[in-house]
Amino acid sequence: MAKELDKVDVVTIGAGWTGGIVAAETAKEGLKVKSLERGGYRDTTDYQHIHDELKYAQRYELMQDTSIETLTFRNTRDEQALPVRRLGSFLPGSGRGGAGTHWNGQTDRYMPYDFEIKSMTEEKYGEEKLGEDSGLRYRDWGVTFDEMEKYYDKFEKTAGVSGEENPLGEERSSPYPNPPMLKTKSLRLFEKAAKELNLHPIMMPSANMSQSYENPDGEVLNQCQYCAFCERFACEYDAKATPDVTVLKTAEKTGNYEIRYNSNVTEIVTDKDDDKKVTGVKFIDTITREEYFQPADVVVLTSFLFNNYKLLRVSDIGEQYDPETEKGALGSNYCYQTGLGATGFFDEQFNTFMGAGALGMILDDFNGDNFDHEGLDFIHGGSIHFTQTGARPILSNTVRKDTPEWGEEFKEESIKNFTRTLEVYSMAHTGPHKDHYLDLDDTYKDAFGNSQVMLTYNWTEQDNARNKYLTERCKEIVEKMGAKHIDVSNDDIGAYDIVPYQSTNISGGTPMGTDPENSVVNTWLQHWDRDNLFVAGSSTFVHNSGNNPTGTVGAIAYRCAEGIIKYHKNNQRLED
Repeated sequence: MAKELDKVDVVTIGAGWTGGIVAAETAKEGLKVKSLERGGYRDTTDYQHIHDELKYAQRYELMQDTSIETLTFRNTRDEQALPVRRLGSFLPGSGRGGAGTHWNGQTDRYMPYDFEIKSMTEEKYGEEKLGEDSGLRYRDWGVTFDEMEKYYDKFEKTAGVSGEENPLGEERSSPYPNPPMLKTKSLRLFEKAAKELNLHPIMMPSANMSQSYENPDGEVLNQCQYCAFCERFACEYDAKATPDVTVLKTAEKTGNYEIRYNSNVTEIVTDKDDDKKVTGVKFIDTITREEYFQPADVVVLTSFLFNNYKLLRVSDIGEQYDPETEKGALGSNYCYQTGLGATGFFDEQFNTFMGAGALGMILDDFNGDNFDHEGLDFIHGGSIHFTQTGARPILSNTVRKDTPEWGEEFKEESIKNFTRTLEVYSMAHTGPHKDHYLDLDDTYKDAFGNSQVMLTYNWTEQDNARNKYLTERCKEIVEKMGAKHIDVSNDDIGAYDIVPYQSTNISGGTPMGTDPENSVVNTWLQHWDRDNLFVAGSSTFVHNSGNNPTGTVGAIAYRCAEGIIKYHKNNQRLED
């Protein structure tokens, strides 16, 4: 029998960006808030010796332990799904700060086109452009960019984003809180080449601090040292905006907030007397193995995408999506991003040792509907990036495609090219498809006896066409940069492979919307079937974009927090 704890106003499942934002905003309003985090405690003092590439970049010290919980994967429904024993394609975080601890800091906004993709595409190109006959299922989000702008602005100020005006972007309500990061030799080379091609490069919006910064909540972030240990690493300088040095600190300062670590939530409990409400959650202390019940007025799912979905499914809340009938919404709209491009080999050397997670340049000329899609067999596009994240000795062994994979020639080429290769790549949109979804796999159980999440996903014809187009654009830029040799990513991306790392930019599974027939939550992220249950994070996205999703994750978390405060005050459903 689960031991019942004292009731709180709000409980969040996870203490990353979304959990931290919800906690900070509701705690500042005087609500008693608790976060249940399945990982452990850590802070800046734990990162003083973090420049260990083997431990953090290769053995994933900050990531989810797949021996406790993982997922199974297949490309199509007629295949046998198999468990992912080692993380690869994406890297869910664990512990204080979640995946927000090891992110790069790239903080883009989605475009107006993203939020109204169906209506805008139909108006300009006609309904047939949406590719419904090939299985794609586009729809609008239910909110517009104009409605989301204030939340983007709030997140950027919380995270101290360093950036500059995008000539292809929408009008901002206020400038970025910090100026852009330093422009290195290689970035200047990319900028010059892009402008000669009549493109519009800007410094990448970065949550790596270009200068010391105090955010509106009084949290202090330090200037980035360009040490090149951002991605897969935490920051020992407090120079990268992460939940543990911003919103979690803010929540704790209120005196209304508590995090309980090593607490794995296994079930959301529905009220026996009112099936439109939940009463709290059950969780297991992973150290003692004791079971607890945490009662709460409001429950908020703020964990990684797969866990948000899983908790709803194992708790029998919502209708599971069925790809045969296309009924139900829970598990639908899973999307990823393609990220391929061109690598240039140069005679001159560059200082590839220095860098930061979001030190780079980006252009949106081929993103969204910023270019004419008439005659193209895809919609949307992607941003084109050139980043200087810093070369490290284990992962940074770039050689030409015709080089042997081992032996003396490989060693010579990898050493020679360590400071002589630059990559231009695209971060491209993918759309929701009727055969891409999440379900439960009863064949495999997690450490707590629940079924594992099963992912069914593959690239589409539009993904392949979009990738070919964007890869060619990347090649053109690298050619203009003066590379002596260029290797281009495969033109045909083939079947999606979950083994190699690509990005952690995944979305869907609990999509938002205005119609409970095709969405799990409304535009305030309130569950359609349970008034006091909210879901935040990229799991609520209707589709993915051609930009990094973290800015949008932060924005919808602020919108969700606003909705929770309204609901708790009035005890009524939120209406759009």
